[in-house]
Amino acid sequence: MSINRVSGNSRYFLYPFVITSVISLASMGVVYAQDDQDYVSGVLEEVIVTATKREESVQDVALSITTFNSDQLNMMTSGAGEDIRFLRGKVPSLNIESSFGRAFPRFYIRGWGNTDFDINASQPVSLVYDEVVQENPMLKGFPIFDIERIEVLRGPQGSLFGRNTPAGIVKVDSVKPGSETPGYATVSYGTHSNTTLEGAFGGAMSDSWSARISAIYMSRDDWVDNENIGKKNALGGFDEWAARAQVAYDGGNDFSALLSAHARSLDGTARLFRANIIESGTNNLDKNNYKRDKVWFDGTNIQEVDAWGAMARLEWDLGRTTLTSVTGYETVEAFSRGDIDGGYGGIFVIGSGGPGAVPFDAESADGLPDHSQFTQEIRLSSNEWGKFDWQAGFFYFDEDLTIETFNYATLFGGGENGYVLQEQQTKAWAVFGTMDYDFTDATVMKLGLRYSDDKKDFSAERFLSPLSFLGVGPIGPIFEDADDSEVSWDLSLTHSLNDDTNIYGRVAKGFRAPSIQGRLLFGDTVSVADSETSISWEAGVKTTFADGRARANFNVFYYTVDDAQLTAVGGEANFNQVVNADEVRGKGFELDFEALLGDSFLLTTGISYNDTEIRDSNLAIAPCGAPLTPCTVNDPPGSVEGSVLIDGNPLPHAPKWLVYASGRWSMNTQNGEFYVFGDLSYRDAANFFLYDATEFRGEAMTEIGMRSGYIWGNNEVSVFGRNITDEEVIVGGIDFNNLTGFVNEPARWGVQYRYTFR
Repeated sequence: MSINRVSGNSRYFLYPFVITSVISLASMGVVYAQDDQDYVSGVLEEVIVTATKREESVQDVALSITTFNSDQLNMMTSGAGEDIRFLRGKVPSLNIESSFGRAFPRFYIRGWGNTDFDINASQPVSLVYDEVVQENPMLKGFPIFDIERIEVLRGPQGSLFGRNTPAGIVKVDSVKPGSETPGYATVSYGTHSNTTLEGAFGGAMSDSWSARISAIYMSRDDWVDNENIGKKNALGGFDEWAARAQVAYDGGNDFSALLSAHARSLDGTARLFRANIIESGTNNLDKNNYKRDKVWFDGTNIQEVDAWGAMARLEWDLGRTTLTSVTGYETVEAFSRGDIDGGYGGIFVIGSGGPGAVPFDAESADGLPDHSQFTQEIRLSSNEWGKFDWQAGFFYFDEDLTIETFNYATLFGGGENGYVLQEQQTKAWAVFGTMDYDFTDATVMKLGLRYSDDKKDFSAERFLSPLSFLGVGPIGPIFEDADDSEVSWDLSLTHSLNDDTNIYGRVAKGFRAPSIQGRLLFGDTVSVADSETSISWEAGVKTTFADGRARANFNVFYYTVDDAQLTAVGGEANFNQVVNADEVRGKGFELDFEALLGDSFLLTTGISYNDTEIRDSNLAIAPCGAPLTPCTVNDPPGSVEGSVLIDGNPLPHAPKWLVYASGRWSMNTQNGEFYVFGDLSYRDAANFFLYDATEFRGEAMTEIGMRSGYIWGNNEVSVFGRNITDEEVIVGGIDFNNLTGFVNEPARWGVQYRYTFR
């Protein structure tokens, strides 16, 4: 059966384009207002970003950037227990998914990411939280609360941010202490007893010192029944809290300091894998084996994450220059155990199993019992030297981690029957410099250069094999060393056509350090992928028009990745390995548009198109293996029996189209303001894996959210809904046992009260 590669939900495909086209054409005399000041002034407030580690207007930065401020983030999250995946589909070219649920998000920018679920996996998209890189994937799920701004930087960021940023960066900055940011308190309650308590409080302690404390607590009751054991509301819930404490000093004596500490704890359910929910020969939901609020598990699903960290930012104003030191420490412990086969029994083992046909049991866990990350950056920056400004610095990274992988005999009491230990030490350092030169008042050149050195020492050992009944025994320890050094850079030119419009061009080289994959439960080898490098070309225009009442930023891009690191996940042999493809290519465009129609309707729109292609005529991997419910592989066979060639395939989880549109209508009353907010996100169809299989190509997805409320004085009360049409779409799969998949979040409704301290 052929698949419509545009969309399994084709009736939704045109909705975002109709909406955004009509609004955009109607908005030539409009403005997008971000806060109360904008309503009064009737013009767009300037958006300041720190993408270049300096404060600059987003319109002046020669880079494709999308930003969200605290008000916008509050509208989009709406107390619905959202984790950082809420950004998926709300930013051009940004996709986020996870087979670990809340604990381990995987980021993709312009189609480029990493599908690997190993806790040691590197990603080409970096998350930088309060100036500290969050390298390990388990760190990247830290909750989003009390945030001043999120910046999504697309394209290589190898000069200022360094290793493992060839696709881009998600940069998160929390609200800092100060007398102008006293705080707030929020409480919300909704579907499945979803409860969120969030608040922040701070201010000046003296003329020189200020402090801020912020925290969030989120919980959801179990709401999914386990039909196999007849238990109602057995799974799907969680309890999570996080907190941040900050102290700032600014004595007006050319020295300032910011000290902060943060912590997180999550106790919940691991991702709910569902056996045979994909209809064989299609990518449709098989309603015979699927109900959103029911599973048929005979294994255990639990997830625990505990993390904490600290940061110190010290800055000295030396007159013509500024010296900045940023020191960071992060540590995280995690354990996640799931019923991977998504069902019960095993036909090959005990002669029965379901729902559908489950050949054998699969229940495993990953643990991170020991982890530490230390980072240090020191940089010296010029202070407005006129035509010429510069930055120079040194960066050091040191990470130690221990990973445990377990397997369990589900059908024979659930005891441990597999155990693998991985250990890795990573040390990296870099020197970098950037310069800005104003050829004229209208034309500015920026050049960045970085030298990076990276070294990994890795070992893996299997102490117990799940296949011991076949005579497979322990193996190892296997040692691998991976090291490399690389020069990355960027060059851009910005020209102001007038006070409101800039055009720019940028070319940049990115670098990702070597990667190691050592999951030895079902394999006997450790795989190592060489470094990858990327070259990205980008050209765009950034303009504010209609007398400052509208803003549009548009760019086109083309990139190539040499020796691209790809992860072959699972497959018929259920064995993960990292490989290098000769080349990956990507091209497309991105549009950010924001405006206000009249005086009461606020609009934001983001659209992106990404076309990716793997180019390696000899690269073959193992495709899906579902012996009783076979999948339909569309790739040609490789030279090795049981493999397929993936040359010409798009990257996994790389939808061509991402569209987001939101609107906020308001009406002033005698005592306050009534508003209605709605947003729509659309994601095109995409493969889940490197190979092309009919069943493992996710359908397009459209999700709609809303919020309506009333603001008076310091108070706000609102009702909200997320995925209000209860769209049901498969968003990921497991490919070695049966047609297992997992789905998006269901509809959530709730009420929220917020009090803002003045």
